[in-house]
Amino acid sequence: MTSAADLLLQPAARIAQAVRNGEATATAVVQASLARIAASDGAVNAFTDLTAERALAGAAALDERLAAGDEATRALPLLGVPYAVKNLFDVAGLTTLAGSKIERGRPAAQADGPLLRRMDAAGALLVGALNMDEYAYGFTTENSHEGPTRNPHDLTRVAGGSSGGSAAAVAAGQVPITLGSDTNGSIRVPSSLCGVFGLKPTYGRLPRNGSYPFVASLDHLGPFARSAMDLALAYDQMQGHDPHDPGCVARAVEPTLPTLAKGMGGLRIAMLGGWFHDQAGPEARAAVARVADVLDGLPTVQLPEAARARAAAFVISNAEGAALHLPDLRSRAQDFEPLSRDRFLAGALLPAAWVQQAQRMRRWVALRAAELLREVDVLVAPATPLVAPAIGTEWIEIHGQRLPARPSLGLLAQPISCIGLPVCTAPVWGCHPTMPIGIQLIAAPWREDRVLRVAHALERQGLFHSPTAP
Repeated sequence: MTSAADLLLQPAARIAQAVRNGEATATAVVQASLARIAASDGAVNAFTDLTAERALAGAAALDERLAAGDEATRALPLLGVPYAVKNLFDVAGLTTLAGSKIERGRPAAQADGPLLRRMDAAGALLVGALNMDEYAYGFTTENSHEGPTRNPHDLTRVAGGSSGGSAAAVAAGQVPITLGSDTNGSIRVPSSLCGVFGLKPTYGRLPRNGSYPFVASLDHLGPFARSAMDLALAYDQMQGHDPHDPGCVARAVEPTLPTLAKGMGGLRIAMLGGWFHDQAGPEARAAVARVADVLDGLPTVQLPEAARARAAAFVISNAEGAALHLPDLRSRAQDFEPLSRDRFLAGALLPAAWVQQAQRMRRWVALRAAELLREVDVLVAPATPLVAPAIGTEWIEIHGQRLPARPSLGLLAQPISCIGLPVCTAPVWGCHPTMPIGIQLIAAPWREDRVLRVAHALERQGLFHSPTAP
């Protein structure tokens, strides 16, 4: 039989195949995941909770059904694959922390959220919950309540955020798939900094009920993985309308796996210039240039008013986030992390006219993006302006501009967040001596298939890859 420890570092599709074929048991794979977490998480600090008993019981049940010849179990697409979720997802029996101190006193969740139920129905096995920025408001996962999550490729650097634990757990080989959330870049930033693949689906594609909200009009949920195929595999299992989430669109499931290997033939691909070039550091520009070289050159196009789109995302996030937390801000402000508390307090004081104008700008930019995406199928842009900075970094410099580090990691993600487009982040190595940096692949609404096709094709050509940290 295949070593479960070695198998754990293979793609999720390969793990499922091995369990299906009897090369390894689901129980052995879960045990290997729990062992790797135990060996590495003292350094990485990706996990806040383990669900070992649940995972082992689920694995034993799968193994029993396989031994009995159950063909329905054998056909499960994520058979025996361990996964973990950002700790803003509801997990039955765990308190949904959302990275906070305040939520620790709340009752445990009574049921799993819908995305967990869909992952479990596909044969996946939940092993735990993952660290994050408090209430998803941050880009570094330097959480003062749980401690910082460290980048597995360099433990002195941040993992990114707010889904830092989700990206780090995949990069460290603890699990092959995790789930996170993205409001202003919280899947794309940690994917870029930790060198893994991440998918922010179209706004409204996946249900968000059963997760702790940050900004209802901007929140997305999505997967992390070490390959584009595993992203597609997980994403396809999670699709489907949920009437309990008013923001989830009643749209038919559109699987991406059947077209994943079609390659880039027939797709019109272009680079985003302007803001996405001017605010990118040398490594980020080099990563885009490498994509252009592989594709024998790319035209450059502009997304008008990207800077104002980013500003609109800030205003909307501040205002909506503050409104959600206003009772706790009034009664126990001292229990918030200082940085998130101050941002929420500022949001509570924003004039309504500013929020209204931000929503108008958001709509205007969305219309311009729709015009652009009628001419181009996939847009290419850097995901972060630079590679992961050191933990505790207060300031970064980009082309002579001295900028505050934490908010500026989202410089290139927020204009796209504001308009809800699907984005696959894919990792590029070699633009920095030791660290990865990510590329955003952006498409029109509901065209996740296109960004995953491009990511998969460039991964097969060797440009994108996601090695497990040693």
